[in-house]
Amino acid sequence: MVINASPVIIRFMRAFKHPSSEELTLERLLYALSDPVRLDIVRCLAGVEEASCGELDGGRPKSSMSHHFRVLRDAGLVHTRSVGTTHMNSLRADVLAVRFPGLLECILSQQ
Repeated sequence: MVINASPVIIRFMRAFKHPSSEELTLERLLYALSDPVRLDIVRCLAGVEEASCGELDGGRPKSSMSHHFRVLRDAGLVHTRSVGTTHMNSLRADVLAVRFPGLLECILSQQ
């Protein structure tokens, strides 16, 4: 009896890069928050511990949302972790409060 064993390919999702608090710049933060979609994502995340990309997409195309989450991550506003095939996002409020005290609260208080 011959068992035809095919090779098993295991793919791991690559880890997301998040800037350290020293790498955060005001220019990148303000650029990331200048888009209404990204500002809405940050406002939503301010009210929850974490949320999946699907919970925050507002019915927008996945490719568009991938771009917005990348800009938010690169600016240091959002932390993204993988749970299986789901990306869970949280606001890096503690890091932002240390680097730019009061800035996030000021931005979130504006409607």
